[in-house]
Amino acid sequence: MSVSREDVERARTVLAGRIHRTPTVGSIDLGVSLKAELFQQTGSFKARGALNRLAALTPEERVRGVVTWSAGNHAHAVAWAAAEEGVDCLVQMWEGVNAVKVAATRAHGATVDLSPSDPAAAYERVLEIVEEQGRVFVHPHSDPSVVAGHGTLALELLDDMPDLDTVVVGTGGGGLISGIVTALDGRARVVGVAPERAQAFPAGLAAGHSVRVETDTIADGLAPPFAGELPLEICRGKVETVLVTEDEIAEGMRFLYERAKLACEPAGAAAAGAVVAGKVEAGPGMAVIVSGGNVEPAQAAAILRGQ
Repeated sequence: MSVSREDVERARTVLAGRIHRTPTVGSIDLGVSLKAELFQQTGSFKARGALNRLAALTPEERVRGVVTWSAGNHAHAVAWAAAEEGVDCLVQMWEGVNAVKVAATRAHGATVDLSPSDPAAAYERVLEIVEEQGRVFVHPHSDPSVVAGHGTLALELLDDMPDLDTVVVGTGGGGLISGIVTALDGRARVVGVAPERAQAFPAGLAAGHSVRVETDTIADGLAPPFAGELPLEICRGKVETVLVTEDEIAEGMRFLYERAKLACEPAGAAAAGAVVAGKVEAGPGMAVIVSGGNVEPAQAAAILRGQ
């Protein structure tokens, strides 16, 4: 499997008029530009890759339907894209996932199964469903069409910021950062930010292959049990990585809410949190991705109160 910049350009054509072109806004307080991807369809960048993949289904695959595996934002996006394309959608989640994201996924008509006990069990169930039912697995981070769709975000950045020299982005499974690397094709530095308590992406880079990790972070959107082999292959030797604490993620979220008026979820604040904490030095050519606006109100209130 591989993904080229031409694939990203094609994805932009497929998605034109069907997703939002999200704004890039300057932050005087932080000294960077913020890519407000939380205003995307379904509240995150995931809509880009999901729709690009669903639009590529063959007639025979459309009849079979799709299945996916996700804690929330990818599930929500695939459900939305399936509704847009008129395709039946089954989503494997697991016990204890974000209730807001479950409700949003179901609202688009997808069937949601919460019976697995954890992400690993849910993943194994997806593989069984593919064998038993013949559904197409829309992988959250290791599908070339998904990665190419995500890369369209970086094409917008290049249009908006002629002086772009650095992109700072939160990392979970690696789908977004690998799309950005592909689209930029060496035009700017890329820094991936992962929670200290959810290190799937940096651990995979260090090992040279996908590895299983334990996760326990407020940034549930950045907490898969492993990163994808395709993103790791794309990003190897081409990105820097930074780790942020739970307090730094929370401080990033408070900063975005209070100073930039961006009401994001914790996963959407990790990249900004790294800049606020001084772990990535700000500059006028820097773009910080803010993606993920799906947060339970009680959790958001507690973080904003500093609890």
